Formats: sequence, structure tokens, C-alpha cells
Amino acid sequence: MKTISIFNNKGGVGKTTLTYHLAWALSEMGHKTLIFDLDPQCNVTIMAMKEETIHDIWVKEDSFIEDYKRARDNMPSKEYDDMFADSRSIHFLLKPAEDGVESDSLSKPYPLNPNLGIIPGRLTMHLFEDKISKIWSDVYRGEPQAIRIATKIRSLALKYAEQYDYEYVIMDTSPSLGALNKVVISTTDYFMIPAMPDLFSLYGIRNIGGALKEWKKEFEMIMHFLSEEKRSAFPKSFIKLLGYTIYNAKKYTSATNNDWNLARAHYHYAQEIPKTIEKYIDESIWNNIPQEMLEKPIGGTAIMHTHNTLPNMAQKYHVPIWHVPEQSIEEEDASTIRGNRRFYEETKDKYQEFTRDLLSRIDLLGE
Repeated sequence: MKTISIFNNKGGVGKTTLTYHLAWALSEMGHKTLIFDLDPQCNVTIMAMKEETIHDIWVKEDSFIEDYKRARDNMPSKEYDDMFADSRSIHFLLKPAEDGVESDSLSKPYPLNPNLGIIPGRLTMHLFEDKISKIWSDVYRGEPQAIRIATKIRSLALKYAEQYDYEYVIMDTSPSLGALNKVVISTTDYFMIPAMPDLFSLYGIRNIGGALKEWKKEFEMIMHFLSEEKRSAFPKSFIKLLGYTIYNAKKYTSATNNDWNLARAHYHYAQEIPKTIEKYIDESIWNNIPQEMLEKPIGGTAIMHTHNTLPNMAQKYHVPIWHVPEQSIEEEDASTIRGNRRFYEETKDKYQEFTRDLLSRIDLLGE
């Protein structure tokens, strides 16, 4: 099982759309895949699931989020066990560690297709992040409860992989550089950076580089101070970069000065992305990728250009773009979708091309 985080300090770069469609592409290419929605804004959950379904999950968990032990003690054992027969949010699964309560129960993922599941997000994830901030210094001292909290997301991914045979767990993250993303990135195998070809994405990468430098230093200190047994809760090495994507860029078919069909200014910024990565992100995080591969966006131009309103329809019908025309379309959308059916369906090949390149980079990096 491999864990992959989608991460950028710049919002509005299509991270959620990319996460969702990558997971679908992996699953339809035969790879059993699970999404962890770790962004407190829950955008990938909103894209994947109907609002009433999310509501039903959250309402049943409310008392546990307030006080897990008290809620568990006040609930009959059978009713408590039945809760795990249904899907639960990521914060519910993290809450026992947050509250210092022992629990090995694992709820079933919410199914999106036979090869794809999601652990939904929850708006209360800021509480778990607060807990990480409070206990972080205890991790250096090898305090068992602190280590359990700091590695709980990773341990959940491993348990789900073992029980449900997942090959990939995709971590959707927020644009924050706070404590939650620190533990996510520090305990994930790989990450990629979605970016727009603009100044703001370049500065977002610079910010990522500064944060990664500090997080890597802390990771190495932890691995130095902890015993071999306690180190086993962490990955063997710090996270590795798979590369970057240029996502949701406007296509200029009249552009003759470049092979990416981008406006001159956008092409200039796009060319600066790998240079910014090399300059501001520690070389040990990206140096396993050949130079010529690092310079190119994952998938080339496969998903580089804007989908226009197609992601909006995907979110409305809670399916990937290429499956939208197959749904029971509302009358107000019928003419738009049927008239552009080919454009919807062609996105499948584009995301699979992107995914094949991503998998080739994972194979190259190996263990």
C-alpha cells in the first residue's frame, strides 16, 4: 500500500477535483483505492457524497466528537458495534486517539464504486489539529500517547489496506502549513503539487519548501531520539515528491511560442515551477526523480487545461466527469450535457494518461 498526499500552500488550484478524479482513475484501472478527506473544509467529501448522506453520518457522531468515552459508555454495546457497520468520518476514527481512549474498531469505507471508497471529512477536524499542537513536544520524548496521535492517520491507512486490500490511500489536504498537515506529510509516502501557472503558485511552492525543511528536520530528530520499536510507527523515510501538475489553465490554441498551448505569461510561470521546486524544496525530497522527468508536469498536458464547467456537473451528480452523461440528468442540464457528451467522456482517457505517468514515477521511486 502506498499513501499519496495532494498538497499545495496555494488554494484554488483544483486540488479537490484532481484528488477525486485521480482516485476514480486508479480504481477504474484496477487499483483498489481509498480517499482520506483530511481537509477540514471537506470539499472532496462534498464532491463525492450527497449532502443528506453526509448529514446522517455526522449527526450520529456528534456526541462522540464532544466526548468519545462518555458517548461510548452511554451507548449499549450492540448499538456501538452497529455504528461501525456504517461509514464514519475521519475525525470520528481519530477521536479515540485524540481523547486517549483505546479503540481498534474500523468502520467500513463509504463505497463510491467496487474498487473505490472514501473516509468522509468532518468540519471538526480543527480539534484534532489542536491536539497535535499540544502533544507534539511529547513525541520527541517518546510518550506513547503522543506517538499514537501523531501517527494515527498513517496507522488507519495501514489498517484499511490490510483489511480491505487497498493499494493506494489518497490524502486530500488543506492549503495550510499547520500541525495537521505536518503530521500528514511527515507520515505519508509520496506527495504531488497541483499548481496554476501563476505567481501565487510559485510562492505557494516556496512556502511549502520552507515548511518541508522544518518538518524534515523534526522528523529526523524524532527518528534519532526514539527507540527502534517506537520508530516503527513512522515511515522509514521522509516523504518523496512525485512531481507537479499544471491544472485548470486556460488553453490558447493560437499560442505558437510553446508546445503546451498556454498564453505567454502562463507559459513563463509554468516553466518556473520546476525551477522553484529545485531551488526551495530540499533536494533529498525530489532527487530520486530524473531531471527531465521533474521538469515536466505529471501527465504532460493530459489534464493541464481547464475543464470549464465540467467539474461543477461532476460535483452536482457526485460522479467523475466522464460518468456525468450516464446519470439521470435534470432537465435544466440536459441540453448542455448531451451537447457536450464527447467532451465529458474524453476526460477519462486524459485522467488515465495522467495516472499512468504518476504510477510510473511511483515505480521509479520504489520502496
